[in-house]
Amino acid sequence: MTPRYPAIAPDIVKLFAARGADPVDVAIIQPADPFLDMAGEDLRRRIFLTESETGETLCLRPEFTIPVCLDHIRTQSGTPRRYSYLGEVFRQRREGGNEFFQAGIEDLGDQDTARADARSIADAHALLQLVLPGTELKVMLGDQSVFEAVLAALGLPRGWRMRLARAFGTAEKLAAALDDLATPPRNGALPEPAASLVADGDAETLANHLAEGMAAIGLSPSAGRTPAEIARRLIEKAELRSVRLSGEALAALKTFLEIDVPLAEAAGALRDFAGGAALSLGAALDGFEARMDAIAEHGLPLGSIRYDAGFGRPLDYYTGLVFEILADDERVLAGGGRYDRLLTLLGAKSSIRGVGFSVWLDRIEGLRESGK
Repeated sequence: MTPRYPAIAPDIVKLFAARGADPVDVAIIQPADPFLDMAGEDLRRRIFLTESETGETLCLRPEFTIPVCLDHIRTQSGTPRRYSYLGEVFRQRREGGNEFFQAGIEDLGDQDTARADARSIADAHALLQLVLPGTELKVMLGDQSVFEAVLAALGLPRGWRMRLARAFGTAEKLAAALDDLATPPRNGALPEPAASLVADGDAETLANHLAEGMAAIGLSPSAGRTPAEIARRLIEKAELRSVRLSGEALAALKTFLEIDVPLAEAAGALRDFAGGAALSLGAALDGFEARMDAIAEHGLPLGSIRYDAGFGRPLDYYTGLVFEILADDERVLAGGGRYDRLLTLLGAKSSIRGVGFSVWLDRIEGLRESGK
């Protein structure tokens, strides 16, 4: 059955063409592993899974970014390249149905990240202005790379930086991680010799010990996590529990996360924070300022754009800019961000930078029908 496209679809397609984004058509049935490995926890819970005749785990397309990137890798297309899409995605939802339309642009391979970031925001904003004329739009920006630069400048070990980065954009998880960082939780005592092996960080011997224990109770090493994975995770947890952030450093991190200012004031606020906390944010702050300048060149209304240092989007593959565009009733109409590591993780032989956005056409149609 041919899907019934929204009435605004032809106008969106024309705008994409005017913006130099080539239309791409990706399959509805997708390999599930890339989404299970790299999408956010919220999206993973909503995926419709199935299985092929050969036992491969498949899913109905839950979003477009990963499929577009996989298609780019498969076709070995050159870069820079801008792709546009408009089609159905499938997610389990309590309201609004499980099939709905999204449209967007994925911008791959542009080495000028500030220019590409600004263009992505401008493209999304222009699309919404086209289909919702007269609607007041608000833009919220965050930046994963600035957040990670603050964590590095505070001297946090890699394990903690990874945990906090994964929690970025999910307020409850981030608050829980900060509580653990201030007062590390005590874990249940492990029996010997596992406890000593964990304390020594001897992953290989610990994995062998765990494998022997699993074999003794008839548990296959291939059932669930492998002994090596369990050993690595136990040692990582022990290392995390051994770190406690000083009260001064924790206060600095919380001060950073409370920054919420108009974009025009954001660079100054970040520089004031870094100076007050005696931290160097280096290239992350330089990139932030370059993006601000590029956004201004697009003529976007800076007064309607805010920077929230604690704002992120619940997808694990973002690495820098994250943004949402909202209607005046706080309904999110578009969202996107930068994902410079994603294509390599998906199998690209060389690093390919990427940034993109998607718009929720069902929400747009709802606003148009209500006359708001």
